[in-house]
Amino acid sequence: MHELPIVSRISTYLNNIAITDSKGSYTYADLLLSSERVASHLLDGQSDLSEARIAFIVPSGFEYVSIMLGIWRAGGIAVPLCVTHPDPELEYVIDNSGAAIVVADSQFADRIRELADKLDTGFAALEDMHRPGAASLPEVRDGRRAMIIYTSGTTSRPKGVVTTHANIRSQIESLVSAWEWVEGDFILNVLPLHHLHGILNALLCALWSGARCELVPGFDAGDVWSRFIENDYTLFMAVPTIYSRLIRTWDEAEQAQKKVMSEACLKMRLMVSGSAALPVATLDKWKEISGHILLERYGMTELGMVLSNPLHGERLPGRVGRPLPGVDVALIDDKDEHIGGKGEGEIIVKGSNVFLEYWNNSPATEAAFINREWFRTGDIAERDPGGVYRILGRSSVDIIKSGGYKVSALEIEEVLREHPDIEECAVVGVPDEEWGERVCAAIVKSGEKEMNLQILRQWCGERLAPYKIPGRIITIDELPRNQMGKVTKPDVVELLKKS
Repeated sequence: MHELPIVSRISTYLNNIAITDSKGSYTYADLLLSSERVASHLLDGQSDLSEARIAFIVPSGFEYVSIMLGIWRAGGIAVPLCVTHPDPELEYVIDNSGAAIVVADSQFADRIRELADKLDTGFAALEDMHRPGAASLPEVRDGRRAMIIYTSGTTSRPKGVVTTHANIRSQIESLVSAWEWVEGDFILNVLPLHHLHGILNALLCALWSGARCELVPGFDAGDVWSRFIENDYTLFMAVPTIYSRLIRTWDEAEQAQKKVMSEACLKMRLMVSGSAALPVATLDKWKEISGHILLERYGMTELGMVLSNPLHGERLPGRVGRPLPGVDVALIDDKDEHIGGKGEGEIIVKGSNVFLEYWNNSPATEAAFINREWFRTGDIAERDPGGVYRILGRSSVDIIKSGGYKVSALEIEEVLREHPDIEECAVVGVPDEEWGERVCAAIVKSGEKEMNLQILRQWCGERLAPYKIPGRIITIDELPRNQMGKVTKPDVVELLKKS
């Protein structure tokens, strides 16, 4: 029987520890058995889910992994939901993906059951998925759709990025080759598992390699340092914000403890930073603390990882390295002409790593490609004579990269305008040492009533994911505009910098 590549790989490491979480450690054999049970329950007498979308909201841990693999083994498309998202955002993803079933951990069951009823979607409790059961599993080929991850793009609502099993395999193999993953590796994964960074770079690369992945739901700097000291991790991957917080905790420690913390880092072979620009000051301080020069890389949900500094060799501060194995990268000018050698332009990418489509959004899919071959990233970079890339920024001012997330300013503005006391608003990213960019907003009130900004943030929290809530909000009499009446966002950024 033809098996999915990830299942074939797992089958060769049966006795190895695959996952460690707060409940214990689980072997690859445990993972195969548990995911088979999940697949059996999802099939419920069917021969194949035939790319039915299965949404799931499960904390980081063994059960998350078995649910995802079980969906794939049953022939479904996995749609991971964010555990911190408010109901409106969860409802949007469930509805937009056309999920046939939503699987929920007990802590989310009541909320999700209500949403499922409202959307006329099936509901399944997580505990039911792991009861003994057996079924004949379908043959699932590489070309099938495997996953939809929702990411904010240049439009006002998130788009569902569809990847096939072949795309995922290509993305994994590229990183496993470049970063030399081996069976003996052990990674601590504190990254969210609705985001490609945590799912693919850390979790799936570990499973492909027969390595061990410890999953922790959420990040706490003190806890991470304790885990560094207590365990023999070989890899750690995080966003710049996490490294900044680890540095702060190290700075606050006693001198003797600092020595222990630093020695714990030296046990690892690789520490990676990505999803946002890494400040050089953070890179330098982390080197001083840990002895590691953080490996910076560049990627997108639509592509997996594209560029990387070398595992062996010089890592240049502020640079994201050269193309990864199997990935074609180029630069184009404003006329879509390719730029050879040294130059500056928009990054475009092609290869088997590139996603299939935006879910139910053909216009966005077509607009994202040049001749349906090269994907337009929207990121501007410069390439030096040696072929090393440096990211300069977005081609759109409406994309904010904050704490490892790519956030749509237009989406946040759309929500803010629903507030009865807001007449106009502009959301921008303001450069920030810790976050890369901080989500900020300038608002024009609709009346004379005084606005309590703390209450406004709480109101936002009921409608937006935590990382989308403006960290700073100012009120102004009118938004700066050009002669055509369009809001000039660079001027808004300057207003926020000065306030």
